[in-house]
Amino acid sequence: MAKLTLKEWMRRLGDNRQFMENVRSWKDFPASAGTLAPFPDWIHPEIRRCLERRGIRELYSHQGEALSEIRRNHDVCLVTPTASRKTLCYNIPVLNAILDHPETRALYMFPTKALAQDQMEEIHGLIGDLKADVRTFTYDGDTPADARQAIRKQGHVIVTNPDMLHTGILPHHTKWQKLFTNLRYVVLDELHVYRGIFGSHVTNVIRRLRRICRFYGCDPIFICCSATIANPGEHAERLLEKPVTLIAESGAPRARRVFVLYNPPIVNRELGIRQSAMTPARQVAGELIANGIQTILFATSRLNVEVLTKYLKDRFDKNEPVKKPVVSGYRGGYLPRLRRSIEEGLRRGDLKGVVTTNALELGIDIGDLEACIMVGYPGSIASTWQ
Repeated sequence: MAKLTLKEWMRRLGDNRQFMENVRSWKDFPASAGTLAPFPDWIHPEIRRCLERRGIRELYSHQGEALSEIRRNHDVCLVTPTASRKTLCYNIPVLNAILDHPETRALYMFPTKALAQDQMEEIHGLIGDLKADVRTFTYDGDTPADARQAIRKQGHVIVTNPDMLHTGILPHHTKWQKLFTNLRYVVLDELHVYRGIFGSHVTNVIRRLRRICRFYGCDPIFICCSATIANPGEHAERLLEKPVTLIAESGAPRARRVFVLYNPPIVNRELGIRQSAMTPARQVAGELIANGIQTILFATSRLNVEVLTKYLKDRFDKNEPVKKPVVSGYRGGYLPRLRRSIEEGLRRGDLKGVVTTNALELGIDIGDLEACIMVGYPGSIASTWQ
């Protein structure tokens, strides 16, 4: 039987009367063209040539605006959709500054290890193409103890998370004197995650970071990136406790997207009990994966991740143990090596289905992903769009 494309499969889904009876909303967001801007004159020629080799000959308008504001030493908050190349908005000025002044240091802070690892691969790729002596290291709970001293002395770019900044860097700032004396940029990605009690804690950590920076005589520029949220500028200013320049108009092109909101049918009208969302989720995911459509499922708990993973693996991987797996789970608690292997499988396209918690939500490069199934409401509009 011939496999369907995603477009053909969606058309068939729309013709399924039984399914459509329980669809509460079907929104079609059309594709849109991008708005481009030229490279600024101050970008190092090697960086420009490196980007051109990657097929990037112009910037999106929001990238050009962000680079211009950062060049003026303004703190910025960049709020654009996923896959709009926000990473270049901080990697370009950071690498440019290090190439011009090798003593320059930068601190990247990401809320999860998976996202930090993904961004490490991105910047390592740029550095490899540049063939420059720019040393970038991850400093988190997985970092071996015998490597930490070398990282403190040699790292140009330190990639960490709020917990490690709080417990492993700031209390030992005398060991990080080289970093704090030359710290030029602080990058805060996925800013929308820092809300509520967690956001209050992170605000205090940033307050301590700024105080230690002042002690060592530096005033770093903060570059904040976020998914679409309400009042992003106000949120960033409350988090940093200083004014920021908001950049919220995306110049990136957008592919067509279809958003379907499905409410499972009632199975007991007297008690008002509905069918579990797990049942239609695994059925729809099974059809997508069977047609070779790369799919990610977000579940609201680790238990649901394991249950859905077992259902799908029993269908696609159980009878062919010799072949590479088609389906995998992904959640906190997996060993770092296994997490990296799953992320790489997604990027290469070897894995056609991944069931995860919100561990894979935050802006990770997961290849040519075509379909996303959310089993239950993620808890916020920002998380839903992300």
